[in-house]
Amino acid sequence: MTTTPEIAVVGFAHAPHVPETHGTTNGVEMLVPCFQQLYDTLNITKSDIDFWCSGSSDFMAGRAFSFISAIDAIGAVPPINESHVEMDAAWALYEAWVKLRSGQAETALVYGFGKASAGTLRQVLTMQLDPYLVAPLWPDAVSIAGLQARACLDSGRWTEQQMAAVLGDDVESLLAAPYVADPLRAHDIAPITDGAAAIVLAVGDRARQLCERPAWITGMAHNIDAQALGSRDLTRSPSTTRAAAAATGGDTRFDVAELHAPFSHQQLILAEAIGLSPETVLNPSGGALAANPMFAAGLERIGCAAEAIMSGTANRTLAHATSGPALQQNLVAVLESEPSR
Repeated sequence: MTTTPEIAVVGFAHAPHVPETHGTTNGVEMLVPCFQQLYDTLNITKSDIDFWCSGSSDFMAGRAFSFISAIDAIGAVPPINESHVEMDAAWALYEAWVKLRSGQAETALVYGFGKASAGTLRQVLTMQLDPYLVAPLWPDAVSIAGLQARACLDSGRWTEQQMAAVLGDDVESLLAAPYVADPLRAHDIAPITDGAAAIVLAVGDRARQLCERPAWITGMAHNIDAQALGSRDLTRSPSTTRAAAAATGGDTRFDVAELHAPFSHQQLILAEAIGLSPETVLNPSGGALAANPMFAAGLERIGCAAEAIMSGTANRTLAHATSGPALQQNLVAVLESEPSR
């Protein structure tokens, strides 16, 4: 009788969070230092990686098969076993996790990259909307989020004060700022960020060899809500609730939770959807509202949650990633200092 292998995050690196880079849109210049940091930290070479998986967007990169040219950051020799997802690299990590669980590999390196400054991001994200009824109207990403925030306020579920409190204690000063897309102000909106991130996964004893305190993935699930904005309650996130229930087994006690919320009101929606307790520290990294590298921000939430365990500052953490308009698709991962047996 075979058993499912224990899988852990053993390494995490990310590129500097900057508004604009001068490199190419295939992410090579950002990825090479991330890979080298992981090699040095874990004392490995690329020959020690059994499987590679990436997340990015050809449309945003402005070139077909941009993920293929990104492999230049890895190198041609020796040959690699590689895959890709056209969305946030958190879903690439899910694919790698499944690969390791199936026994096809013992180690995996997952990476994501995006150069959001290369185009007008608010308009680029319009292309993920319903191509027949919604996208032709060209509602930009911030406007869609504004509709969601307005629905939350009009329903009485939250107030603008609670939205501002997500950013810190100086609520009155934040509320004095002008609207960007009513009811969103500049601080409610994630900044344009170029960036990349990479995570190394390993199985069982191999993870223990590579890392003194691995962050064991004890649960992970993702779910999706309807694409049509009018067919769902934008003030809630049922797909997050379903994913959290599957990943956590109902135990929502966490030391730290890293939530991928590109807008302030979405952090309120997500915390409620998961059922997080007030004692859980939310986004100590600053989250997407501090830096939102497209197609790497969700992977970074997993990396930051893992780092809290690997550094010894937490024993049980939660990571969340989202993709699509108004929290359409959501992934939840649970990480622990010791694997459940």
